[in-house]
Amino acid sequence: MIVMLTRLESYYDAVPRSAARAEEFGPLTLFVREGEGWPYYARPSLGYAGEVTVADVDRVRARQRELGVPEAFEWVAETTPGLRAAVEESGLVVSEHPLMVLDGEGVPAAAPEGVTVRMVGADDPVLPSAAAAPYAAFGVAPSPGAAAQVAARITAGLTRLAAALDADGTALCAGQHQPVGAVSEVVGVGTLPAARRRGLGLAVTAALVADARARGVETVFLTATDGDVARLYGRLGFRTAGTGLIAEPAS
Repeated sequence: MIVMLTRLESYYDAVPRSAARAEEFGPLTLFVREGEGWPYYARPSLGYAGEVTVADVDRVRARQRELGVPEAFEWVAETTPGLRAAVEESGLVVSEHPLMVLDGEGVPAAAPEGVTVRMVGADDPVLPSAAAAPYAAFGVAPSPGAAAQVAARITAGLTRLAAALDADGTALCAGQHQPVGAVSEVVGVGTLPAARRRGLGLAVTAALVADARARGVETVFLTATDGDVARLYGRLGFRTAGTGLIAEPAS
């Protein structure tokens, strides 16, 4: 499992660099998004094995406030165990999330009647709806350039997009996987509130897994919201490999 988590650490360091600049703060790296899209976060610098102090965390938080970006940190508990105490002493609240890796080829998940689940290309007419669905699912307004940004990332091979579509071609659920070499993370799977509890999230995730495997990805992983969601992903063959930690100011 140590080898697997080390592989994921390299991925976590690499994947934001296609859309963000990295600012180094000793034991921490702050990723600052360039252009439209979800904001990034700070995380442990790749390969750093020393202590992380509250002063280190405070320096990053000051820079995040200066930039007007969220004061957010993400890391894996098992690979950087000392960071939690520092971020909590800094005043941030830490939440735990199951980090899950696909075991085997994955298990198919059928879409309900009247819904089509498929991959969405850069020039696909349903792309704007598919790009907007996760934003709506999480209660966030998409930026004006969201669809164009996703299309550009698909063209560049940085993102693969899948969607569950109703008979009119409207996306009810969508998500992505982001390949970097032989590793890819399933991210941003979101279902419109009116379409929930129909298995659409699992069907979209299964489509993303199948696409990743077909493209030679060896390690497919995701971070579940909580234990209940983790049990759902377990139906597709995902197994918990660690604990993802997210630190943010108290709401």
